[in-house]
Amino acid sequence: METKIKQFKRCQSCGMPLKKDPKGGGTNSDGTKNNMYCSYCFKNGEFLQPNITLEEMETLVKEKMKKMGIPGFMAKLLTMGTAKLERWKK
Repeated sequence: METKIKQFKRCQSCGMPLKKDPKGGGTNSDGTKNNMYCSYCFKNGEFLQPNITLEEMETLVKEKMKKMGIPGFMAKLLTMGTAKLERWKK
């Protein structure tokens, strides 16, 4: 029986569209591409900020979006689904 690897469109930690990642995604401990997390969140099989909370991640992402010129209300709207991402599911 063939197992299908789930393909994610967004980083399952910060929510960034994976197609926007300049490195094409994070990396696993063996150096292979990780299809679940972006290069800003995940490298060499580990989270770059292992102790960040969901609330801190949402704030970080909102601030990054504002610096990119995205209005505050849009940044808030775009981060509303962060809690549903795989990293934050309880």
